[in-house]
Amino acid sequence: MTTSTRGAAHAPAVLVLEDGRIFRGRAYGAVGETFGEAVFSTGMTGYQETLTDPSYDRQIVVATAPQIGNTGWNDEDDESSRIWVSGYVVRDPARIPSNWRAKRSLDDELVAQNIVGISGIDTRALTRHLRERGAMRSGIFSGEHLATDAELVSRVQAQPHMKGASLYEEVATKEAYVVPAVGEKLFTVAAIDLGIKGMTPRRMAERGIEVHVLPATATPDDVYAVQPDGVFFSNGPGDPATAEGPVALMTAVLERRTPLFGICFGNQILGRALGFGTYKLKYGHRGINQPVQDRTTGKVEVTAHNHGFAVDAPLDKVSDTPFGRAEVSHVCLNDEVVEGLQLLDQPGFSVQYHPEAAAGPHDAAYLFDRFVKLMEGQRA
Repeated sequence: MTTSTRGAAHAPAVLVLEDGRIFRGRAYGAVGETFGEAVFSTGMTGYQETLTDPSYDRQIVVATAPQIGNTGWNDEDDESSRIWVSGYVVRDPARIPSNWRAKRSLDDELVAQNIVGISGIDTRALTRHLRERGAMRSGIFSGEHLATDAELVSRVQAQPHMKGASLYEEVATKEAYVVPAVGEKLFTVAAIDLGIKGMTPRRMAERGIEVHVLPATATPDDVYAVQPDGVFFSNGPGDPATAEGPVALMTAVLERRTPLFGICFGNQILGRALGFGTYKLKYGHRGINQPVQDRTTGKVEVTAHNHGFAVDAPLDKVSDTPFGRAEVSHVCLNDEVVEGLQLLDQPGFSVQYHPEAAAGPHDAAYLFDRFVKLMEGQRA
């Protein structure tokens, strides 16, 4: 990504898709050029958490909500140390942020972190296009990086595809760190960082769990050196078909019969370790309003999603795996995509969404309690 500071706040800008569709608007954030997979997020709130979610690495995010930036940017809601999206697409950016927690505007933060964006385009038409054609390679261009339409399309088409992309090591911590339990320490969990959000270990800490966050390259020896009561595999970006290291680690955890919990990328890793395949969704699930049914209880919950890949597991039967029986525990009510797996003969489960729910909703918070019960059962 090549960027410059906000030299012209309303300079002409274009969003170019690999199939040749072009949207013209105004520069928003930094002026320059950037490339990534164009995806849309349906959340009406929580843009700060979205932009700082490492799972959005190498993606240009389209906000389907028409007004973005109304609450500005604060210093408390970041989910990681930086903005990870490659670019940001909005329709009507707020002219003046209004919130008592705001320290600066969203536009200012995008400039400070050199994130190229575009505003003033028909995001409804763009979303419909992506729903019909699928997520695709794209680029945002402004300032001196503007060129003929044909040249810009050619630049976009020269970019790598998301399928086959190995990104989790790019976003994961390089050094282990500990998030201490809040109050009395009840359990120790080794959390494998594949792109973890900051709220996730905090949700576990609130339940008396001391969380040891380990790099994506952690070995079984690294995991069991902390004497964990359970192992957690986080969310993360990229194609799970490339994640041989995490799959091998998941297999080692399964062999030890340690209680485990995976979310998002971690759900896909569990699926692969159990012998299921994964595949790329046409346009994915992103936003904080996705309906999912917990098939173990029949309850429907509204959930936070960010994934472009899914597990290919049968919905209508219990599957035999190298680690005993497993079944699909959660399913998306929009399209019947697998949204969770549950082991029936040893303690372990996963979901394809974000129970830490930053910035909401909180319907799935019970999953952390389910993880605690697994560890309690194993200890007993």
